[in-house]
Amino acid sequence: MLHNVYFWLKPDLTADQRATFESELALLPKISYLAHGFVGKPAPTEKRPVTDHSFSYSISLLFMTMEDHEFYQKGCPDHQRFVDTCKTFWERVVVYDSSSLS
Repeated sequence: MLHNVYFWLKPDLTADQRATFESELALLPKISYLAHGFVGKPAPTEKRPVTDHSFSYSISLLFMTMEDHEFYQKGCPDHQRFVDTCKTFWERVVVYDSSSLS
């Protein structure tokens, strides 16, 4: 199961707040039960009608099972620390969760 999250940060954040957000976000892909994780910012790709560069940061986490994802959402102390530390930094969050076709 692939968990993709896009963050739009508040424009008036201080440099320290942005640094805190980045460092906390970068810790999430290191969670031991994840199959893979990636943190990024909008890529400098060509502007096209189908490409959205408006977000500030993104994270993609690959979970081996739905149970791992459920734990991440409801019991993972690392995820909860990130939310508690950073929730005041964003003005919008969008989540796209995908399951494999097979």
